Amino acid sequence: MRQGRTPGLAPAPTVPMNPLLQSRADLSAASGQRPCSSRHIQPAPTRAPGTELKEGLLEKEKVPHAQRRKMSNSSSITQFLLLAFADTRELQLLHFWLFLAIYLAALLGNGLIITTVACDHCLHTPMYFFLLNLSVLDLGSISTILPKSMANSLWNTRTISYAGCAAQLFFILFLFTAEYCLLTVMAYDRYVAICKPLHYGTLLGSRACVLMAAAAWGTGFLYAVLHTANVFSLPLCHGNAVDQFFCEIPQILKLSCSDSYLREAGLLVVSGFLVLGCFVFIVVSYVEIFRAVLRIPSQQGRHKAFSTCLPHLAVVSLFICTGMFAYLKPPSISSPLLDFVLAVLYSVVPPAVNPLIYSMRNQELKDAVWKLITTCFSEAIKYFCIAVIM
Repeated sequence: MRQGRTPGLAPAPTVPMNPLLQSRADLSAASGQRPCSSRHIQPAPTRAPGTELKEGLLEKEKVPHAQRRKMSNSSSITQFLLLAFADTRELQLLHFWLFLAIYLAALLGNGLIITTVACDHCLHTPMYFFLLNLSVLDLGSISTILPKSMANSLWNTRTISYAGCAAQLFFILFLFTAEYCLLTVMAYDRYVAICKPLHYGTLLGSRACVLMAAAAWGTGFLYAVLHTANVFSLPLCHGNAVDQFFCEIPQILKLSCSDSYLREAGLLVVSGFLVLGCFVFIVVSYVEIFRAVLRIPSQQGRHKAFSTCLPHLAVVSLFICTGMFAYLKPPSISSPLLDFVLAVLYSVVPPAVNPLIYSMRNQELKDAVWKLITTCFSEAIKYFCIAVIM
C-alpha cells in the first residue's frame, strides 16, 4: 500500500505572504532574529488633514479670558448712548427749542460777520481776516454739536453710531484746537498793532496772515487725527453710555479698560504743555498791551486801544476759563449736572456770543454790518417791486 497522502484529504492551499511581511521576515532571518507575527504589527495612527493647522490656531488663540472679553466688548459696540436731558416729553421739547434758538443766533451772527468782512473792502485788514476765520470755526464747532443733540431730543432717542461718534470727536478736536491757536495768533496781532504800530504792515502782511491762519488750521487737524485715532483704538470694557450730550475724550476714556488708556493720557499731558504755552503767550501779550495802553497820554487813544482789545480778551477768557475748569476740576466736585453746564459754557455759548462781543464795542464793524443789512433789504424791495410790476 502506498504511503504519503491520507485518502480523502486534500492538501491545504498556500496563501501568498504580504510583500511587507515577507521583506520583514527576510530581514529578521538575515539578522538571526525571530520574525514577528503579523498580528503584532500595528499600523501608525493616521491624522486627519488640517489637524496641524487647527492645533496651531488653537495655540495662537490661547489668550486670557478677561482679554477675550475686552476684545469682544470693544468689537461688538456699534453705537453709543448720549446723555439724556430729561425723561418727560415736555422737557425734551424745551431742550430742543432752546438749543434751536441758540443755534439760529450763532448762524445769524457768525454768518453776518463772514459776509460783511468778505464783502466790505474797508475790512480787509489782518484783524478782520482773523475774525472771519474765527467765525468760520465757530460755525463749524456749533454745527458739529447741536444738530445731533436737537435731533435726539426731538425724536426721543439717545443713540449715535460708532462712526458718527468718531467723526464728531474728530471735528470737535479739530475746530476747537484751531480756534485756540487762532486766538493766540489774534493776541499777537493786537500786540503788534498797539506795541509796535510802525512795524504792523511788515510783521503782519498778507502772506504772514495767511501762513499763521494756515498754521492754526493745520495744528488743529493734526491734533484731531492723533487723538481720534488713539482714543478709538482703545478697547472698551464699561459699556457704551457716554455721560455727555456729545462725544468727548474724557467720557470715552471712562469706557475704556483701566490698563489701556495710559497712551492717551501721555498724549494728553503733551497736549497740556502746548495749551499752557499758548496760554502763557496770550497772558504775556496782554500784559505788554496794557502797559503800552496805560502809557498813552490821551484818554481817547486809550479808549480806542481798549475797544480793540477787550472783545478779544473777553472771548479768550470765556473759552479758556470754562474749558480749563471743565477738564481740570477736582473729581470731588464733579457731578453730571456740573459737567453738563460746563460743557454748554465752553462748547455752545462762545460760538453764539462771539459775534455779539466783537460787534458791541467795534463801531467800524457795526457800521459795516448795518450797511450790509440796509443794502440787502433795499435790493430785496427793489426786486420785489419789479416782480409785482411785471
